[in-house]
Amino acid sequence: MSLGTKIAWDDTVLPFQLDATDMRGRVARLDGVLDGILKQHDYPAQVEALVAEMALLTALIGQTISLRWKLSLQVQSKGAVRMIATDYYAPREEGQPAQIRAYASFDHERLTDGAPFDQVGEGYFAILIDQGKDTQPYQGITPLDGGSLRACAEAYFAQSEQLPTRFALSFGKSTEPGVDEHWRAGGIMLQHMPKASPFVASGDGGGEILSAADLVDGEEGENWNRVNILLDTVEDLELIGPSVQPTDLLVRLFHEEQPRVYDAQMVQFGCTCSEDRVRQSLSIYSAGDIEKMTTPEGTVTADCQFCGAHYVLDPKSVGFDAEQTGGA
Repeated sequence: MSLGTKIAWDDTVLPFQLDATDMRGRVARLDGVLDGILKQHDYPAQVEALVAEMALLTALIGQTISLRWKLSLQVQSKGAVRMIATDYYAPREEGQPAQIRAYASFDHERLTDGAPFDQVGEGYFAILIDQGKDTQPYQGITPLDGGSLRACAEAYFAQSEQLPTRFALSFGKSTEPGVDEHWRAGGIMLQHMPKASPFVASGDGGGEILSAADLVDGEEGENWNRVNILLDTVEDLELIGPSVQPTDLLVRLFHEEQPRVYDAQMVQFGCTCSEDRVRQSLSIYSAGDIEKMTTPEGTVTADCQFCGAHYVLDPKSVGFDAEQTGGA
């Protein structure tokens, strides 16, 4: 059995604009990326679905940020799934792929047979943007509500960015004949063109939760409603199927809206963990703390929650005291 032939539009995000209606969007296909994320863990099906949905949202939203920036999406919950965290690392240079990683933390015994979103409880959905050294990170949050992570993201953009936004997502395991079982995922993000650049509005998610319908009226509202009706006709197989190119899908959905496409962004699974980063994270601990972390074999170990990498360190080389003495 083989994983099959990689398709040109696998693991890409294609930006587009609808010239006739002053809207923009992205079409994402995540296949190898999602395989790379999920094969690191043995998640139950409900948790896999949540991580897959979060990864798709991250790819679609992340394509908007600038080179060398980092976008993070987080869910913090009092439910069975306590946390979902994703990171999108924009390319260092034009033409390079972006990188995505993700993981979830959950209480297995609290999971139910309900829908994936039923596994999260009261909590919040957050978007964070790190523009690099010597800059103030941006953060916006919205409550976990609406029945899906997609709905949370739409509420976030309406509430914190005042941008009417809509997502259509589909994902699952493909069982094509003669090919190993593997993940396929696809989605469309549709957004009314902003009056200012994205991610500039401030807000902490408090107050009444807005929706896209609260932000547009008149001709703009009519255009938004019409394009959303067109988006409602998209089928799951069109979003994830290997036989429909993103450009063909846009023409099928929005040909009267005059879609214009731009260069696609390649994405790949990637993690930034390293031994140096582990040492840095342990530098806040005292010698006494490090001693408590030391195994019977005389080492300090650490595992990356995103990629599963395992690090084995000399306890004398980590911790606050080691930092003060240059690791000696």
